[in-house]
Amino acid sequence: MSREIHDIFVIGGGINGCGIARDAVGRGYSVALAEMNDFASGTSSGATKLIHGGLRYLEHYEFRLVRESLMEREILWAMAPHIIWPLRFVLPYHKGGIRPAWLIRLGLFLYDHLGGRKLLPPTSVLDMRSDPAGKPLKALFAKAFEYSDGWVDDARMVVLNARDAADKGATVMPRTKVVSARRENGVWHIETTDTLTGRNDSHQARMLVNAAGPWVDHVIRSAFGQNEAHHVRLVQGSHIVVKKKFDDPRAYFFQNPDNRIIFAIPYEGDFTLIGTTDRDYTADPRDVRISEEETVYLCNAASEYFKEPVKPEDIVWTYSAVRPLYDDGASKAQEATRDYVLKLEGEGAAAPLLNVFGGKLTTYRRLSEHALEKIGAAIGAKGAPWTATSHLPGGDFPVKGYEAEVAKLKRGYPFLTDPHARRLVRRYGTKAELLLGDARGIDDLGRFFGGDLYEAEVTYLVEHEWARHAEDVLWRRTKDGLRLSKEQAQSLEEYMAAMPAMAG
Repeated sequence: MSREIHDIFVIGGGINGCGIARDAVGRGYSVALAEMNDFASGTSSGATKLIHGGLRYLEHYEFRLVRESLMEREILWAMAPHIIWPLRFVLPYHKGGIRPAWLIRLGLFLYDHLGGRKLLPPTSVLDMRSDPAGKPLKALFAKAFEYSDGWVDDARMVVLNARDAADKGATVMPRTKVVSARRENGVWHIETTDTLTGRNDSHQARMLVNAAGPWVDHVIRSAFGQNEAHHVRLVQGSHIVVKKKFDDPRAYFFQNPDNRIIFAIPYEGDFTLIGTTDRDYTADPRDVRISEEETVYLCNAASEYFKEPVKPEDIVWTYSAVRPLYDDGASKAQEATRDYVLKLEGEGAAAPLLNVFGGKLTTYRRLSEHALEKIGAAIGAKGAPWTATSHLPGGDFPVKGYEAEVAKLKRGYPFLTDPHARRLVRRYGTKAELLLGDARGIDDLGRFFGGDLYEAEVTYLVEHEWARHAEDVLWRRTKDGLRLSKEQAQSLEEYMAAMPAMAG
């Protein structure tokens, strides 16, 4: 049993839980965090991987959310320029389309001016008959609007928040399930089980934060015994990844006849990411998989735009996740609010509980700040907001300094190929040198697993980022799963099974 009484105990190792833990420990609170699986193993690694204002949210009059999101884009880019970078989006248009040109212009004008754009370029109009962006599309689209948003490696953003929280003193416990939580004498008593070893532990905290994402109502029902918890609307979003459909570095924003939208985005150099879907989900979130209906929908929607159709046999990978949207009574899944809601319970001497509903990658830092306001009101404030000018681990270089970091790494390790060096900087930023150590040749990186994955990187991920299985490495810490065969992935799993767990 832990004898320490933490100020805050956080349930959930997605972006909201890890963001709150990092912000809180940085202000001086003592913090513990428990995640029942691997970090970002649910919603936070199943996103479209955008840092964006949410252009389509304007149609639902969510101006506060859009403004906050727009203001966050450049703050997050500066925090983590290795895993976040600008991306231009091409929105093709033709007469008689889903939305009139004046409405698109108005939306993009608001997008450019609602909040905080300093480094990102403004909207422009493209002649698709001469612009390279028109080449892969049907001739029907003679005009397009181009605007700015950002790209993020979502799962890495989560684990880097967890890493920074641990570096600042938080007790971070992946693969640790909260099985019960009860109030006693003004303190929370929390029982946990290590899902790998079966070990049971007890913890105490002055305040509990439930940031369990799709499982937030489940935690309220099972851990707290409140059977009437129905706050979350679960919405499934699925994506497909196909071999590269176009060479242009820009992404596409496609409008569908049903008023939904999808993106087609350059992905991991050799692929195109297409998504997302929006449909209500009622089963267990851990069982979510893309359906045949969603696969057909995404292929057909993209094929309305591309000259060369997208077919199910083109798909090399799919992923699905369940978004835990706050249930605002919206009639359609795509109309449910993407805003977040924070509900504080516990008055007077009762140990307070903060339930976190909804949220999105782009606004996680502001959600964390708002959570800390409520935490401060409940158990006493500590420290001032600090994350807006901070860096995530490896992100301590200039916001536009990626190319310089790549050149620096190649000078120090000339045996690296250009793609290998670029991927290492994209994943680890300035920490890439820590990973490579005193290597003087490719053989010094140890066993080769496939793609550009070597033993040195696997060891780093086990020692510093809590990786325990091949899946953690291949699909969350990296996307090397796209390049390794099943046999290579199995070889990696066997190798990792013999390694001790070392991150802390």
